[in-house]
Amino acid sequence: MPHPENTPEPDLLHHGDVEVGPDSGDLIDLAVNVRLAPMPGWLATPLAESLAHLSAYPDDRSAREAVAARHDRASAEVLLTAGAAQAFTLVAHGLGVRTPLVVHPQFTEPEAALRAAGHEVRRLVLPPPFVLDPADVPDDADLVVVGNPTNPTSVLHPARTLERLARPGRVLLVDEAFADTVPGEPESLAHRRDLPGLLVLRSLTKTWGLAGLRIGYLLGAPELLAPLRAVAPLWPVSTPALAAAIACSSDEARQTADEIAVHLVEERAHLVSALRTLPGVAVVGDPAASFVLVRLAGAASVREQLRLRGWAVRRGDTFPGLGPDWLRVAVRDTATTDAFVEELRTVLSVDRGE
Repeated sequence: MPHPENTPEPDLLHHGDVEVGPDSGDLIDLAVNVRLAPMPGWLATPLAESLAHLSAYPDDRSAREAVAARHDRASAEVLLTAGAAQAFTLVAHGLGVRTPLVVHPQFTEPEAALRAAGHEVRRLVLPPPFVLDPADVPDDADLVVVGNPTNPTSVLHPARTLERLARPGRVLLVDEAFADTVPGEPESLAHRRDLPGLLVLRSLTKTWGLAGLRIGYLLGAPELLAPLRAVAPLWPVSTPALAAAIACSSDEARQTADEIAVHLVEERAHLVSALRTLPGVAVVGDPAASFVLVRLAGAASVREQLRLRGWAVRRGDTFPGLGPDWLRVAVRDTATTDAFVEELRTVLSVDRGE
């Protein structure tokens, strides 16, 4: 779908961390979708212990085996990356695709990486409520990128919908960076080995608060990962990050992640319910991840007023398919949500001249 001529081209390199950067003061962060709870001991201990081994070059074999076991795969079907975002660069440079297509609105880094590598990227822009119809994907698209659940819409596409996108001669890259925010991960394709051309991207950043460590991974057939390994830098994943990959693949980690996801459902429902009490604020669809996309007139001004009151939320106009009337809000504990909604209510009342 072409970008409307009268709409400014979104800044694909803008991300939520800019909203709460070092010059932002003591803002309460609802802009970045990283869980802020203390690190559990089963993760903190191996991270600390790994520091004693920094004189040796990283060896990723044990980490690949742990991740593979977590998804019922072989270690040859795992490619560890320095953060999930690095995987998009590997795909852009390693796969000889000719007609890549990105389903929007979604995380902008895949398109940015493809464009930086010289690709002409096509967009499939979904209108609210952002439901994907596989029939809308052109047959000649030999790379299709889609998030599930999708950032920033919080939409969870059914697995059966994504299955219909897979076909010989096409790479289907499903970004599951937020998959573990959904209890039981019912729509995940991470374990699927039967779909041709499937690559699944996972992240340890969101649930475990490891954005600064940079650790993620791709899952796929060995022959699909081979060209990506060929363009990857030497030793891309640090020894502490490898320790995190092992720890976060354990049975204890999986159980804990699911418990966190179940609690998140309650916290998200509280946020959605509270937002829907505000006049002029629309929560589109049925959010499924650790953030909520809202639509309100004058959102850009509202975001600036919230900043002045100590709150950071994510602007929506940098996502293709959205615009200046959209904001993304991270799910936090109910007390933080209540305080935020009251601030937002006040800002909206001032804007209306009440």
